[in-house]
Amino acid sequence: MTDNQQPLFGAEHVRRYRETGGEVGYQWRNGAPILILTTTGRSTGKHRDSALIFQPSGDSYAIVASKGGAPQHPAWYLNLEADPEVEVQVKDKVFRARARTAEGAERDELWERMTAVWPDYDNYQTRTDRQIPVVVLDPV
Repeated sequence: MTDNQQPLFGAEHVRRYRETGGEVGYQWRNGAPILILTTTGRSTGKHRDSALIFQPSGDSYAIVASKGGAPQHPAWYLNLEADPEVEVQVKDKVFRARARTAEGAERDELWERMTAVWPDYDNYQTRTDRQIPVVVLDPV
């Protein structure tokens, strides 16, 4: 994304990312890297795609279920709680993964790494009483 382009959002972000193998949409605002997470809808059973900021963590990837500090978790997080088997796309690499919520020291370390890339996560946490989950996507 160049400085004079508007950042992509939602379905348009996912569409452009997928059709270009991440050439468009991988780098988002302030240089934050983006992956595409595909969950299975807990009610519909349909595949649901989300473009999310991430950080690598060894062979895995960390994402944050912030929803901008809303009082409820984002739909994609509720979906992976019901079915942790997901698909992930990082640039042109697509793979299956199992999602899990980080806890304790692992969560603290990943939260710090995620806020280094997207400092607004700290602001989002002040807006809600829930602890914002950090999710680890472990390739399978």
